[in-house]
Amino acid sequence: MLGTFLIGLREGLEAALVVGILIAYVKKIGRDDVVPRIWLGIGLAITLSLGLGALLTFGTYGLTFRAQEIIGGTLSILAVALVTWMIFWMARMARGLKKELEHQVEVRLDGPGWGLVVVGFVAVAREGLETALFLWSAVRSSGDAPLAWVGALLGLVTAAFLGWLIYRGMIRINLGSFFKWTGALLIVVAAGILAYGVHDLQEAGVLPGPWAPATGPVGQWLSGWAFQLSGTIDPAGFGAAIAKGTIGFSPDMTRLEVIVWAIYLVTVSIFYWRATSSRPRAITSESKVAS
Repeated sequence: MLGTFLIGLREGLEAALVVGILIAYVKKIGRDDVVPRIWLGIGLAITLSLGLGALLTFGTYGLTFRAQEIIGGTLSILAVALVTWMIFWMARMARGLKKELEHQVEVRLDGPGWGLVVVGFVAVAREGLETALFLWSAVRSSGDAPLAWVGALLGLVTAAFLGWLIYRGMIRINLGSFFKWTGALLIVVAAGILAYGVHDLQEAGVLPGPWAPATGPVGQWLSGWAFQLSGTIDPAGFGAAIAKGTIGFSPDMTRLEVIVWAIYLVTVSIFYWRATSSRPRAITSESKVAS
């Protein structure tokens, strides 16, 4: 639940800030008449994101277990790749995000402003599709789907509320620090989802594992268990569910899972720390959306 709450909060607030910037700018230049066009694009993006979520949730029904595991593992790895790219993209581009969005509005503001449907759609769809895929992967790896979806919903609702408060100028948040530290936490969550994706592919026999051992000394070693603690730690227990949904810990993990988890976490964390430490804060508490 904590992992999906963090995903919903972080990604939802990014989308809320984008929406706030677009609407605040057209109102600032006196074009309130085009606001419905922006909302139309946003609505289409949300619909597309929900459609992707539904397809991922219900589209694999009726497939064989192996096919489901291959699809699930592949999409989990894809979700980690996308969210990793978006974390670094935000660290690199957020400082100029406001100007970029305002430029897109100016380019498409001629006449009745129907081009702003595209601006609103693209701006939100980028976040929405990534969030749908990442949340779906996080829910699958959490071990408690209903609780994980509750966490995601609470995160999105909280993000929408915070975005509205920021837009109205009622609160100020150090968004630079917020995105920096939530990005770091998302890397930890992503490491767990990546390990779960590897586990799925091992169960499907695509990667070497206890279900399909590889040949040779190295292959056999990678195919074995790193630890099996299910006899001591209840996999269905609350503590195990929290650990699995946040840091990706499972009572039973293979050596390949642990190695991939550790390599991703250490490598990406080092590059992320360098990226965020070598740049000025992307958005400060004084950077009001409506300014």
